[in-house]
Amino acid sequence: MSEDAQDVVLIVEDDPSILMVLSAYLSGVGYRVLQAENGQRAFEILASKPHLDLMVTDFRLPGGISGVDIAEPAVKLRPDLKVIFISGYPAEIRETGSPITRKAPILAKPFDLDTLQEQIQELLK
Repeated sequence: MSEDAQDVVLIVEDDPSILMVLSAYLSGVGYRVLQAENGQRAFEILASKPHLDLMVTDFRLPGGISGVDIAEPAVKLRPDLKVIFISGYPAEIRETGSPITRKAPILAKPFDLDTLQEQIQELLK
């Protein structure tokens, strides 16, 4: 992360307590954080924000939309966008067969916040 500009992270998570913890932690270590509590809100943010560096998304989201369903079109629109999947069911992410799941890190819940930060730093090098 450069000293003069904050990296922008979109967090897509339907559990309010997890969303709050992740947002507070990442804001505290210097990222600009945008929050989406569901797929619809994530798509609204992706459509309206000109700059995002990374998306952290849960896999299971309400309304029948998965994190992969959000990540695939997001990366097509923004090829430089990095993605990290988080899930209590990481095997389900791999089972989608999506090409994005072969490249993106998958963190199994519960995970250590420092591990998340390390993954983000690695992707944003």
